[in-house]
Amino acid sequence: MELTLIQKIAVFALPVIFAITLHEAAHGYVARHFGDMTAASQGRITANPIKHIDLVGTILVPLGILIMSKLFGAGAILFGWAKPVPVNFANLRRPKQDMLWVAAAGPGMNLVMAVFWALVIQAGHALGSSFATAPMMLMGAAGVFINVILMALNLLPLPPLDGGRIAVSLLPMKQAIQFSRIEPYGFFILLGLLFTGVLSIVLWPLINLFIGLTALVTGLEPAQLISLIQLVLA
Repeated sequence: MELTLIQKIAVFALPVIFAITLHEAAHGYVARHFGDMTAASQGRITANPIKHIDLVGTILVPLGILIMSKLFGAGAILFGWAKPVPVNFANLRRPKQDMLWVAAAGPGMNLVMAVFWALVIQAGHALGSSFATAPMMLMGAAGVFINVILMALNLLPLPPLDGGRIAVSLLPMKQAIQFSRIEPYGFFILLGLLFTGVLSIVLWPLINLFIGLTALVTGLEPAQLISLIQLVLA
């Protein structure tokens, strides 16, 4: 069975929106825990997607990738972004150390959501032959896929990605300051990696690893989970 473009959009819509927006909300929640109230004061610590949606990054870019992959059969990596949650690291109780936890919160939330969507697949299994079984399992597969992609992408040690901020937190002060100077160029470096194909080479092993771990944690057969993901991507 091959999904139509409309079916593919329907299957991916909720997983993409929540994967991107809850990732950002998690940053704000952990920042508040460690003393920075910037996101809280702006009402950004919420699961309400409207507060986080960026028209281009949350809707148009993922939609464009889905359309291009459907029309041309390209195996592009589906990704996007939301409005960044404002964090003033200077307000954290221990700015350099606490930065690690604020940065790790986003990928950590994606891991939680990947497990959640894998459990949705399990729930679809439990329903047996039902009209809701196929939509639940396909949406669950889409949810696992988008969340492991965002987790893998954001863990790359490249400022301003979360992995870059984690690296800054872990490095000795002198090296951390030098490394953080990459941040103004990080987006352009990322685009260069994307268009040269290097990004795919780096990310796919991580994506496959996280898919396998998600299957292991939730009791799914890795081969079955991969088959479902291939189905929603076809």
